[in-house]
Amino acid sequence: MIESTKNPAVKRVARLKQRPEREETGLALMEGPQVVRELVAHAPGTVEELYFTSDGFGRHPGLAEAATAAGIDVEFVTDAVLAAMADTRTPQGVLAVAHQTPTKLREALPEGTRLVAVLDEVRDPGNAGAVIRAADAAGADVVILTGSSVDPYNPKVVRATTGSLFHLSVVTGVTLEAAAAEIRGAGLALLAADMHGEPLPATDLSGPTAWLFGNEAHGLSATAKALADRSVAVPIYGAAESLNLAAAAAVCLYASAFAHRP
Repeated sequence: MIESTKNPAVKRVARLKQRPEREETGLALMEGPQVVRELVAHAPGTVEELYFTSDGFGRHPGLAEAATAAGIDVEFVTDAVLAAMADTRTPQGVLAVAHQTPTKLREALPEGTRLVAVLDEVRDPGNAGAVIRAADAAGADVVILTGSSVDPYNPKVVRATTGSLFHLSVVTGVTLEAAAAEIRGAGLALLAADMHGEPLPATDLSGPTAWLFGNEAHGLSATAKALADRSVAVPIYGAAESLNLAAAAAVCLYASAFAHRP
């Protein structure tokens, strides 16, 4: 049982809330029972450390058993120690440290890739995580984050994915130009989600498709839209001014998913 918040391990884990520390170590903070459950189920070999409070262990015995069965050592900490490690104000009793597993762009689009989400200059962690989750739900093969988009291993992004981060390939640290070239080389159409594009119902989405989504406040730049094969809009039938990024991305990705599964 780690009882002191001054323990070197506590400080080391807490530093992973900062991007420079994650980039230097290649590690990331995985917080909450749902995220850790998916991590243990889909990427157990990446887990470096796993911490439970006594209450967390009591509420999630199956998770602890699954971790032990996967060869992962479980360490116990006090509530105060977990709070010092965690990124949330009210941690849920379980936290892991795992190695990041980003996919290289040249390996992310193998033959047969049908659906891709590209996030360009998306800065909000909650939005990025929600789009990764929607892409996973819609059956996408990969999510690509270009430009200065948020780090997909930001703790807020990780939580917002609710474990989808471990279900598909994630590419980061590439330019949009490079991503567009690889996408076309893999035989996918690149569609820009833009409010001034052609309406979704009139668009043929039966072929392999990569959807391009832009910054929450400013949308896609003219340069980004010029890289796309065409622009497509989610029509607004009611009085709402617009949809937020995550909602619009879910609509677009599912439109492709429906077309791929007639």
